Amino acid sequence: MGMTIAEKIIALAAGADKVKAGDIHTVTLDRMMSNDGTTHLTVDMYHNQLKHPRIADPKKMVFIVDHNVPSDSPKTAASQKKMRDFAREHDIDFWEGQGVCHQIMMEHYVCPGELIFGADSHTCTYGALGAFGTGVGCTDLLYGMVTGTSWVLVPETVKFHLTGKLPQGVYPRDLMLTIIGTIGASGANYQVMEFCGDGVQTLSVNDRMVLCNLAVEAGAKTAVFEADEIALAWLEERGRKPKAVFKSDEDAVYAGEYTFDLSKIQPVAAKPDFVDHVVPAKEVCGVKIDEAFLGSCNNGRIDELRVGAAIVKDRRVSDHVRFLVVPASNEVYLQAMEEGLIDIFMKSGAIIMNPNCSVCWGSCQGVIGEHEVLISTGTRNFKGRAGHPSSKVYLASAATVAASAVRGEICTADML
Repeated sequence: MGMTIAEKIIALAAGADKVKAGDIHTVTLDRMMSNDGTTHLTVDMYHNQLKHPRIADPKKMVFIVDHNVPSDSPKTAASQKKMRDFAREHDIDFWEGQGVCHQIMMEHYVCPGELIFGADSHTCTYGALGAFGTGVGCTDLLYGMVTGTSWVLVPETVKFHLTGKLPQGVYPRDLMLTIIGTIGASGANYQVMEFCGDGVQTLSVNDRMVLCNLAVEAGAKTAVFEADEIALAWLEERGRKPKAVFKSDEDAVYAGEYTFDLSKIQPVAAKPDFVDHVVPAKEVCGVKIDEAFLGSCNNGRIDELRVGAAIVKDRRVSDHVRFLVVPASNEVYLQAMEEGLIDIFMKSGAIIMNPNCSVCWGSCQGVIGEHEVLISTGTRNFKGRAGHPSSKVYLASAATVAASAVRGEICTADML
């Protein structure tokens, strides 16, 4: 009986010849990431609850301030200072105001074959490069910081065959929302979503990040692609080398299999208040909106900014809509400036924000009020996610979000 990609990564980290779903193994972590959402809590536990506090390997640690940038209150400022001071004291890599944590990690750290813990649920993004990234809480992160190790219950893997190619005007976000709508928000609970098939070759690393990032919204422990030539070329451009490159064995055991024909995917939207409440976008066209958001760790890269800019070029954002455009990192922002995308957005009436989690996090920028409606490229649309509990959040692609910002109501790009 063979192993899947995820099982091989865990086996390598555990120093084991073989692992299988249901096993519990002690693993050596390759890297750990924590952001300003919870790092202050981890720091407090480190100082107040450990008898012999120590950092096993500071070079494996990355702290990133991205959720409330710049700080929105004295309380936030204090928690970020605690994080900043701790990083300096222990020589931990520290990033502030330079982008969303998962974008920073992908741009500068993640390598195929690594096992990475992140104190954020969307750490599963790293599977786009053939790594095993998963979100953990403060206690697990603290244990990893102090010992350099943790334990993993080996998850089952579900195979997702992707065939064909996405049609013009349809995007990876439409695909992943369709998958979540099909299998449900608990359809992959504590499982690995492994993407394979000839359709994978039509997807860039950025595209793959979109799919892996949202895997947690189907309950997945993580998601993963094989680190193929596309991924390895992307990595080489950034001057990094893989720890290991794995592919699943032909006789690997899967808990289930799905097939999605990319050519049949259409623009979709997730209706409030659940990510799996997915319908064809045309079914919600005509819903009046108050705000549109283009950004987040799921959809704030240069690809999405290009799509949005192409739609709003020589058009104006509706007078009653606030359109927030938030690049996922400084690198993305600078590239968007070089390509003239920022000019296009500003001339359209959009509001350009500094790279951060912004509206997706719903606590410091673009918070929506009572009964307001947001259409978003963020990760979640739970009740109160972006502001008042009576507000509503629809999730859609960058194209649908940008078109809706112009129209003043939800619409697809082909309706403009």
